[in-house]
Amino acid sequence: MEIKNEILYRVYILLFAVVIPAAVVLIYQTIYITYAEGGKWRKKGKELYIATRPVEPERGNILAKDGSLLATSIPYFDIYMDPNSTGMSEKDFMDNLDSLAHCIATYVDNTFTPGGFREFLLDRRRAGDRYVLIKRKVSYAERKFIEQFPLFNLGRNRGGFIVEKRSERKRPFGLLAQRTIGYTGREDAKPIGVEGTFDEYLGGQPGKELMIQVDRTNDIWIPLEDLSLVEPKTGDDVVMTIDINMQDATQEALLRAMNYHDAEWGTAVVMEVKTGAIRAIANLGRTDSGWWETFNYAIGTSVEPGSTFKTASMMAMMEDGFIKLSDTIQIDRGTTEFFEQTMVDASPFSAKIDSTTVRHAFEISSNVGMAKLVTKYYGQKERINKNEGAARFIQRLKDFNLHLPTGIEVGGEGNPYIKEAYSKEDQWSGTTLPWMAIGYELQLTPLQLLTFYNAIANGGTLVKPYVVQEIQRFGETIRTFKPTILKRKIASAKTISMMHELLDSVVTRGTAYKLRTDEYNFAGKTGTAQVGYRRTSEGKTFIRGYQASFVGYFPSEAPMYSIIVVINKPRRGGYYGSDVAGPVFREITDYIYRTQVKLHAPLNQQPKPALAGQQLPASSSGTRADVLKVLDYLKLPRYGNPASEVVALRAQTDSLMVLDRSLTAKNVVPNVTGLGLRDALYVLENRGLRVEVDGYGKVARQSLLPGTRAQGQTIKLFLQ
Repeated sequence: MEIKNEILYRVYILLFAVVIPAAVVLIYQTIYITYAEGGKWRKKGKELYIATRPVEPERGNILAKDGSLLATSIPYFDIYMDPNSTGMSEKDFMDNLDSLAHCIATYVDNTFTPGGFREFLLDRRRAGDRYVLIKRKVSYAERKFIEQFPLFNLGRNRGGFIVEKRSERKRPFGLLAQRTIGYTGREDAKPIGVEGTFDEYLGGQPGKELMIQVDRTNDIWIPLEDLSLVEPKTGDDVVMTIDINMQDATQEALLRAMNYHDAEWGTAVVMEVKTGAIRAIANLGRTDSGWWETFNYAIGTSVEPGSTFKTASMMAMMEDGFIKLSDTIQIDRGTTEFFEQTMVDASPFSAKIDSTTVRHAFEISSNVGMAKLVTKYYGQKERINKNEGAARFIQRLKDFNLHLPTGIEVGGEGNPYIKEAYSKEDQWSGTTLPWMAIGYELQLTPLQLLTFYNAIANGGTLVKPYVVQEIQRFGETIRTFKPTILKRKIASAKTISMMHELLDSVVTRGTAYKLRTDEYNFAGKTGTAQVGYRRTSEGKTFIRGYQASFVGYFPSEAPMYSIIVVINKPRRGGYYGSDVAGPVFREITDYIYRTQVKLHAPLNQQPKPALAGQQLPASSSGTRADVLKVLDYLKLPRYGNPASEVVALRAQTDSLMVLDRSLTAKNVVPNVTGLGLRDALYVLENRGLRVEVDGYGKVARQSLLPGTRAQGQTIKLFLQ
């Protein structure tokens, strides 16, 4: 019992001597901090808020097919100083202040004197600032240089040296494919183009860094440590299908046409026939500051295609077996009426023709001829059977996939618009079918129309156009995008073959006749569409402008590239497709033909040409031994065998004659034309003549006439 009481006494003593006083002190301190110093610590807490913040990763590059940089991020650095860094002592600051001020004023910002910068930094420290700007947009080399300044070389914590890495997106080739490459990160616009579509690859993954908020009003954060908690992951590179040289040629050709014709906007696309890979895509629109890629017209603009759509109308009738190219059609000298609406041929070739063949009507792009054919075969009244009348025509267009977008991976593709037969919602009327036949009352983007023509060039196989071929990480391919077949056959082989024949004839003897060339063959269709037109109830049409286009492929015998050119509202220099868009097509194909080796057959695989008489050496001279040795080696038959040291070789019809070339006279100027320079020098210098030489090759002429007395003169030889 006594032991128990003794233990209790000790517990009570401990309680009253230690625990209770400690509790009283803690309660007092809590109340004091809460009420007496609460404002101070709350303010401190607001000023020194620590959190894990994301670190922006370096964005990946966008590359052309050959690896050329189309878009890249150029890093730069903003340099700040924390004059009140938690690790900076008063001694370190004051010991290095003069030297630091001198270095900054001398090498970074000469708007201050060293003394002025010293006072500035001293004032910022006294004011408690944590975030003082030293210089913006510093290069990496400048950053490493500034990092060695006194005080800064002590690091971020002790020296207050703060570096904020930023990047600026650059396009080394400027305007080239700018809209297709696109952009992201703009506050005033949603991401577009490859930049927007492939942002998950290009953007990388942000890192994490422990940072402290030094200014809540301006939301300014500075890192607490030099190293990140989690390093950011650099974005992957995106390789486009663009051929940078072809892109440049396409854009330059389009730009020249836009300037010459003073147009509103224009687009040109080059696609690889077999794969659907887009090798060039140019879009130019008028702005206050000149031509610019303000919009991707090729992909995003749905327009009435006009006469280039006649190819689809012809294919529908050929696929249904309604027509033969030799059939006759009345074109009424290019003018007719459908339900009191007058249709007129744009082509001047129709003005004197009452009737012609289907082939010729297509070649001269007769609106009347095409509209009459489609109305004749598809203009029956509405039937219950959906495969009759206009419904059958619409179904054929759907068979060609003209009612569906291409699905190109770049966002913003415009939707095609094909009316449903007899639909009240689509405002189907009696004039709809004939006007659809010639490319009105429907809409397609230039790329959708090109995809259709590309299928014709590809033997009927419809492939999806695409602009990105692979994703790379540090030069290694991590994903490949293969060509995609959308439809194996859009029409029968017979129809496709007939369409090839028709598109060839448009160039050889139709509306594109003046665009043809003897160097290679191409096929295509011209188009001239009215823009912003309005038809009145009296049958009159008011037009605000025209749209010129040309779409086709080349070489026509084995198509490798399909190309479309659309130029909207040309104001001068004509408005027909053959005058405005066609020359751009030709300029592009000329460039491709000149620069693509695969378009030229190897010389050693071609038949050997017969050696014409005029191709034989017209006149050549040399030592007898050399001439005979060459002729024997080439196994060339010859006539004559003179004994002179120097002989002449002459061509007579189909024979080679070896003739005497006498140079025995020692006191006269010899005839050395046809000799090589070595032989000519030997002969002339042996006569005591001084020789001057102009050019390369054999002696073509000499300044002193043969037979002139040799008296040590200077003779000039002209070689070629």
